[in-house]
Amino acid sequence: MREMPHLILMRHCQSAWNALNLFTGWVDVPLSKKGIDDAIKAGQDIADLQIDEIHTSLLIRAQMTAMIVVAQNSSGVVPVFKHDSESGDENQRKMNELAYIHGEPENVIPVYISWRLNERMYGDLQGQNKTAILEEYGAEQVHIWRRSFDVTPPNGESLELVAGRTIPYLEETIFPALESGKNVFITAHGNSLRSIIMYLEGLSIEEVKGLEVPIGEPIIFDKVNGKYTRR
Repeated sequence: MREMPHLILMRHCQSAWNALNLFTGWVDVPLSKKGIDDAIKAGQDIADLQIDEIHTSLLIRAQMTAMIVVAQNSSGVVPVFKHDSESGDENQRKMNELAYIHGEPENVIPVYISWRLNERMYGDLQGQNKTAILEEYGAEQVHIWRRSFDVTPPNGESLELVAGRTIPYLEETIFPALESGKNVFITAHGNSLRSIIMYLEGLSIEEVKGLEVPIGEPIIFDKVNGKYTRR
């Protein structure tokens, strides 16, 4: 008998800008060499977990993490990207129109990409060195920008605004997949996952300030007595 479906959350592994101590936000940079190595190890750690669907952000660091992790899976699944035909982008529409599959190839699992899973947009901090920003604005102000729920960095997003896009995606897309019996793997970012975990665990605004999502470590939730509980 198959186990109850599980939800795997994972923050992307080290990016090239993580390694340089820069604020990244929506800037689209890849994994570092260390990030690639860590993603391989993380994939090996969960190699025996069945994955039926993958959801990731638009940002390449999250997509690279997902693909490297799934490449280690013992089931030999083959991820196939599903392109968004409703985005208004002609390239996406054309890919969705023409990338159809004939027959029933084995072990194919869909990969869904959504901007709603993107990291916080860090506004004027993007590309700035974190140490230099600390020196300019002070530790207290930077802590407020990074950890508070409803305060935005200059011209950026707050965690509250991030939750306004991640939670509807969770309710409209992820929960139905889980309820249908699928195991779902989400690779995203520190703040998009903070907002999701806040929702799943019912954390208060004060509690979420202390929530840190570890880089490159799978977090598994199982549905127990009607609630998603961290394993």
